[in-house]
Amino acid sequence: MKQDSSENFNDKTQTLVYHLEALRSVLIKSLAALGIGLVPMFLCSPYALDFLTARIVEECQTPLHYFSPMEVFFLQLKLSLLFDVIICFPYIAYQIWKFITPALYENEQKFIRSTVLLSSLLFASGVCFCLVTCIPIILKFGLSFSGPSLQPIFSVENVVSLAIWLSLAFGCMFQFPLVTYALIRTDIVEYKTIASKRPYVLIVILVISALLTPPDIISQVILATPTYLLFEIGLFFSKFHTKKLNDEN
Repeated sequence: MKQDSSENFNDKTQTLVYHLEALRSVLIKSLAALGIGLVPMFLCSPYALDFLTARIVEECQTPLHYFSPMEVFFLQLKLSLLFDVIICFPYIAYQIWKFITPALYENEQKFIRSTVLLSSLLFASGVCFCLVTCIPIILKFGLSFSGPSLQPIFSVENVVSLAIWLSLAFGCMFQFPLVTYALIRTDIVEYKTIASKRPYVLIVILVISALLTPPDIISQVILATPTYLLFEIGLFFSKFHTKKLNDEN
């Protein structure tokens, strides 16, 4: 009996070590991909910064300022990191799903592999939605407080850093429908369970939006609203898939 317990402990230990090694491999490969893509993205970052600042100035009709010699350089570095993540996201997503798939059945593995492209498209859509819609609204909201005795001076570092951070937040939150669909598709959670918990899901989305955005209600609502709508879309397709399985059975 003691020998069986010892063997079970050794098996669990070996399994844990195997998973840690697999996770380590995923992290190393992802970081290596980001490192390789960083140099070309940094070379493109000055053009991206010029385009982004020109769009902001055009939308808000106010110039941007920088207050230290190295401020623009660090901004270009931040932008290169953002574009590096966007370009490498399909590969990183593939590595993450590949780490998860050994615990799934063959049909579930095929589904997971097919989600890599969709996950990448959702991430890119979130970034574009943020830059095209969210950032101009936030800046115009900030400009609405200006008056004869109160004139805005926007720092390029603050504005662009805000755009970068929110872009990453939107890209991650736009994964919500895919996560919802994957949980139901792989039978981890039932459709009825998630559908009945809509109020709690909304609260979770609002809390996450509050944590990922600056402390203003505008950016929180802008992030939470499309995220919840995307959750409902994922739930709708999950319902369709569940109904199809019931009809087949």
